[in-house]
Amino acid sequence: MLLRGCLIIILLGVQFAFGQQKPDPDWVNQKFSMFIHWGLYSELGGVWKGEPVRTGYSEQIQSFARIPKAEYEAVAKQFEPKKWNADEVAALAKAAGMKSIVFTSKHHDGFCMYHSKYTKYNIVDATPFKRDVMKELSDACQRQGVKFAVYYSLIDWNFPGNGISPHNADAISPKHHEFSMKQVEEIMTNYGPISEIWFDMGSLTAEQSKELYDLVTRLQPRCMVSGRLGNDRGDFAVMADNKMPDHKIGVPWQTAASFFHETWSYRSWQERGNLDAKINEKIGSLVKVVSRGGNYLLNIGPRGDGTVVEFEKDALLAMGQWLKNYGEAIYSTTANPFDHAPEWGDITRKGNNLYLFVEKMSDNREIELKGVIGKAKRATLLLDGKALDTKQNGQTVSVAIPRTVQPDRGIIVVKLEFEDTFRAVPDQVLKTKVLTAVNAIPVYAHSSMDYYSSYRSTVGFAWHFEKKGATVTPTVVYTAGDQDRVVRLTIDGEVQDVTLTGGKTQALNGNPRSLHWGNVYMYSARGGAYTGNAEGLKKNIDIIGDGWKSRQDLKPGEEVKIPVEEKESVEILHEFTSDREQDILVEIAVADGTQVILNGKRVSLRSYVGGVPRNNTVVKLHVQKGKNQLIVQLYNRYGKEVTYLMNPNVKQEEYKLRLNPMELYPGNIHDCTLKEAFPVNKNSDMGLRDTRVEFE
Repeated sequence: MLLRGCLIIILLGVQFAFGQQKPDPDWVNQKFSMFIHWGLYSELGGVWKGEPVRTGYSEQIQSFARIPKAEYEAVAKQFEPKKWNADEVAALAKAAGMKSIVFTSKHHDGFCMYHSKYTKYNIVDATPFKRDVMKELSDACQRQGVKFAVYYSLIDWNFPGNGISPHNADAISPKHHEFSMKQVEEIMTNYGPISEIWFDMGSLTAEQSKELYDLVTRLQPRCMVSGRLGNDRGDFAVMADNKMPDHKIGVPWQTAASFFHETWSYRSWQERGNLDAKINEKIGSLVKVVSRGGNYLLNIGPRGDGTVVEFEKDALLAMGQWLKNYGEAIYSTTANPFDHAPEWGDITRKGNNLYLFVEKMSDNREIELKGVIGKAKRATLLLDGKALDTKQNGQTVSVAIPRTVQPDRGIIVVKLEFEDTFRAVPDQVLKTKVLTAVNAIPVYAHSSMDYYSSYRSTVGFAWHFEKKGATVTPTVVYTAGDQDRVVRLTIDGEVQDVTLTGGKTQALNGNPRSLHWGNVYMYSARGGAYTGNAEGLKKNIDIIGDGWKSRQDLKPGEEVKIPVEEKESVEILHEFTSDREQDILVEIAVADGTQVILNGKRVSLRSYVGGVPRNNTVVKLHVQKGKNQLIVQLYNRYGKEVTYLMNPNVKQEEYKLRLNPMELYPGNIHDCTLKEAFPVNKNSDMGLRDTRVEFE
């Protein structure tokens, strides 16, 4: 490993053990790929009966134009893409610098772009074309060294008994799930190596998600599964369409983007604008995604005849030319190791090198990189290797860029080499001996029950702390809520896996009997989603004006079953007073999604799906002197009831577990991370907010 303590390497987990199948390092390192939305809808080109359909994405024209099923199916009789050439498409992706192609095997309309034996509604059996275009593309990709992948819609408007819903996140019936399993099996069996499968939409049960994930992994162990499979069963997180995070993510992730945000498939009347501006926009997006540690999946929408729109082709070829010059700064890199991006642009890293993407130039033509522990060796223009004047003053490196050097597509790329390994000085260095969730830098992922029920989850805590000496002896302090869990503590690259049991008992400072519990109210929200939002994230809720109803039957310490509808949240609000500021442990019953909010601040946000144990949890409340408001949100997907329990009558104690001494790096600044050692799902929120690390 190049630098044990480099936080971003720890976060991304790119040290792949020998024989490990997932995450596939080739997938993590590819950075740039092609998405293809092509199907029966492409024949219509966003037009129905001579009129442009201006609502919604054009690949969903059947829904937005309210096309009767029989009339839409009849389009297949004229779908004959004679100009389709799989080798040309694979060659275009390769020339664009894209490392894989994700092809729409089936979109929401249910029309299959491959020869499925489980439905005649496919390009071979239902059209005059009679060719398996997906097989042709898979073969072409293998010939040209481009990885092949598939998109598969988990909803299917053509499946018997299904209709078109306005939100595309309906439950999947057992028969429909059986059909999906059979189709995914034939795709994974008959179309060569599949680098990823991009599931989309629907709202599966936890068992359905698991069965599809296990099927894919059994047939193709290296195939990466998208997080949109739901129930946190994916191998990589998928951002919202055309979105990129403003924070670092600790799991493999991807941004899927379209050339035009209004549509993914071909739209004949689309206003495409200035080509150069679009090229610069997409190169800029690629740089931002990669500098934050993700992969960029850029979509094209071929015409119904199989040809690629010239505007998109020209843009991709220009991006490929740019990548010929600067691909070293993109492929197989890791994210910006600093805690923020500098004002002048973005950064990637590879080994002992940093790549500086300069987008904003100062008047003196000098850029500064602050907070570097290590000695810079040289700076050069990545385009031609021309040396640049470089100065280093302590932890600040300055690079001068001559006025004769002009941006290429809005960016100047500088390669900054170091003599040896180096470290980025963190923005926040703690001098305390107590590391908690409050003073941590969260390590984020993206939890997803389904497309709409998703939120930014926390899968680790990271700290930078100041300490002298060659070793440190940590103590992990935990409560009953995390007892028996296995956590992984990493300090300066050294790892200890710890089972939270057998710790020395110590009393908390709180006394539940000093609390006076007052009124209880409940609020119901039907037909919604679990997104981590709740009414309780504002203080002093207007009980009368905000739709809350008195529920004095919901008393602290008593378990009550509350009837609920599918996809309904109930929020229970407790008013109480405390005679002093103190910490109190309470037991909470959990649902598919459970959120705890105290005085407008989130205490806990977790999903209990996809194999996460569904046991009551214990959380710590830091109550204030005087009035307090506590809200517990319980989200139900398919059940008929949720269980309410808010029990303060639990042992008010925590446990201290002393660990073995751990070696520290030379110097005074050190790194620490805490996460689950063996998480059930890569994207599920880990909790552990009441666990802390202390040093002697």
